[in-house]
Amino acid sequence: MALKKYKPTTPGRRASSVVDTSYLTKKRPEKKLIFRVKKTGGRNSQGKITVRHRGGGEKRFYRMVDFLQNRYDDAASVIALEYDPNRSAHIALIEFPDKERRYILAPQGLQVGDTVTSAKEKTAIQTGNRMPIEFIPTGLFLHNIELKPGAGGKLVRSAGMQASLMAIDGDYAQIKMPSGEVRKFSKKVHASIGQIGNVDHGNVRIGKAGRVRRMGFRPSVRGKAMNPVDHPHGGGEGNQPIGLKHPKTPWGKPALGVRTRRRKASDALILQRRKTKKR
Repeated sequence: MALKKYKPTTPGRRASSVVDTSYLTKKRPEKKLIFRVKKTGGRNSQGKITVRHRGGGEKRFYRMVDFLQNRYDDAASVIALEYDPNRSAHIALIEFPDKERRYILAPQGLQVGDTVTSAKEKTAIQTGNRMPIEFIPTGLFLHNIELKPGAGGKLVRSAGMQASLMAIDGDYAQIKMPSGEVRKFSKKVHASIGQIGNVDHGNVRIGKAGRVRRMGFRPSVRGKAMNPVDHPHGGGEGNQPIGLKHPKTPWGKPALGVRTRRRKASDALILQRRKTKKR
């Protein structure tokens, strides 16, 4: 997998790059596993904008990805690797012996013809297999990690992401997240082995504004360029500083570098915060 650049026939194409998807299976998505997503343009039922900078974009089918993988001890074969417009990761179409098909997140190195297994207890230690963390050797990379046993994978699901299993102590496992945070999880939660594929996704250069619009995003404007009624940074003659001790959001809350996490019961499970300064 690598980035692909085209001949610079236009200024936009000169600056842009795409992920080489030649290894993906050339097929339409599985009909029984998709449905149409209706766009909202960031508006609620009253027609008011509640999420800014949304609108337009290409039509999409949503692929129903199986994050729970609760069909245990039944090996499934990978019959296709596909693109998913709704997420940065690529997905794999797997088929069980009785011909049931499901989508799962495609880890790095998974190929058509491989088999993957989800188990209630221990199974083979190989890329794509899923089992409780207590049966996974320390030091391996994990993805699609549950927060609570049986709730389905919630964490480490984006392209190129990986978490590292550091230790298992008592009823808890210590996992280093992609952000650098070290957190305790119940050793009963399930996780999949390996790193999420499409690792070059973060290196893609969009190249031009029109490509962003086709992704469903509308333009954003600096607060400094607005009027005082529209943003705390607005106002002034010409180019002026924001005139504040600390930058603020459009709604007057502190922005950029201010901690916003509220106290939660799960704070006790965080052993080391992300971005903690090492002494």
